[in-house]
Amino acid sequence: MSTRFVSFGTPNLIADRLPETHPLTWRLRGDGEPIWLDEYRSKQGYEGLKKALESTPDDVAALVKEAGLKGRGGAGFPAGVKWSLTAKGDEIPRGYLLCNADEMEPNTYKDRLLMEQEPHLLIEGMIIAAYANNSMRGYIFLRGEYVDAARSLNRAIAEAREAGILGDSVLGSGFDFELSVHTGAGRYICGEETALINSLEGRRANPRSKPPFPGQSGAWGKPTVVNNVETLCNAPSIMANGKEWYLDLALDGSQDGGTKLFGFTGRVNNPGLWELPLGTPAREIFEDYAGGMRDGYTLKAWQPGGAGTGFLLPEHLDAQMCSNGIAEVGTRMGTGLALAVDDKISMVALLRNMEEFFARESCGWCTPCRDGLPWTVKILRALEQGEGEQGDIEMLIDLVHKLGPGKTFCAHAPGAVEPLGSAIKYFREEFEHGISHPHREPQAEPIPLGQV
Repeated sequence: MSTRFVSFGTPNLIADRLPETHPLTWRLRGDGEPIWLDEYRSKQGYEGLKKALESTPDDVAALVKEAGLKGRGGAGFPAGVKWSLTAKGDEIPRGYLLCNADEMEPNTYKDRLLMEQEPHLLIEGMIIAAYANNSMRGYIFLRGEYVDAARSLNRAIAEAREAGILGDSVLGSGFDFELSVHTGAGRYICGEETALINSLEGRRANPRSKPPFPGQSGAWGKPTVVNNVETLCNAPSIMANGKEWYLDLALDGSQDGGTKLFGFTGRVNNPGLWELPLGTPAREIFEDYAGGMRDGYTLKAWQPGGAGTGFLLPEHLDAQMCSNGIAEVGTRMGTGLALAVDDKISMVALLRNMEEFFARESCGWCTPCRDGLPWTVKILRALEQGEGEQGDIEMLIDLVHKLGPGKTFCAHAPGAVEPLGSAIKYFREEFEHGISHPHREPQAEPIPLGQV
């Protein structure tokens, strides 16, 4: 195993993380304490911001676009493209930059560490993004349970403001930007950017109809950009080191630039989080970093990046962890934090648990999501208890189609049924074991499995 890219939870290997290879984690301390302003500045902090302020906003957005930085929250939309689509001009009012720090996706825990231990990295990234988008104010929309992260961020914001890094004329540049933390009330749907905007405004967290898109009319009717924590934390190193350096960090075969915080949980020997090049094979993360399965357990399936991504089989571990690599095996990379499912776990019970979460977190705005997700829970619960009926599996497959992309108001329901469709595709026999009345006629015309 190479120690070039290592777990930042391994104190004796702290020295092996270098600025040239670990833009997100090389500054982290072995004792896990937050890095405050003086230490952050001694470790090249705010150097990327200085370079950004010496360029034009359009040049900053173009550099981030050319560096291949894609959203790290799960959707994977190119950050530079989003920045370049923001309405700008002398007659356009200055807008808002919103950081999605809600992190409500099950099995997701990467942004929390960055905010708790490197709050100034996020602040620097937000100022750079705000400069590129002509934003006058930023909000960190933070999951309410992240108490330690809120404490770290609020102290770092106060330090930056006192040092002239926030507020009027950032670092004497003439660019004004203010920043504050907003703690949310705990809704998964706030991960959808327009639902986040509604919640920030004090409204019910329902997604908005688009167009207009937030870049034209977002928070309080002004141009608004929403980016994930990890996405914004990449901006300082791109500005400081350039696009070629950032692109070269990724491995051959990856269409994405840079590194990524990857993780593996489940009954593995060394569950954790590591900064690795995009394009790293999932097998390397699973075997070399997570240490494989514990004694007595066998890998049955895995999800590459959160509860809203499809299940894959052990033979898919050779896929590269990048957007195009995971797409080649039939799902999305999502957050890049993988879950190992062992051979002692019932897929029906696991899916019932997942779909209960997604059904509960639906905003209720559109009928397919509001009624379809509880329907999947009802069927899965019956199958789990051995009380399913003929046609139940076909009905679940039909729901996967009817709640899929383009059928609902936002992407909540498509993400919810993606793991369900893949679980039926690979483990249909487990669902069939829950049918207690094999003599009954099917309730719906069977749908060919290849369509799932």
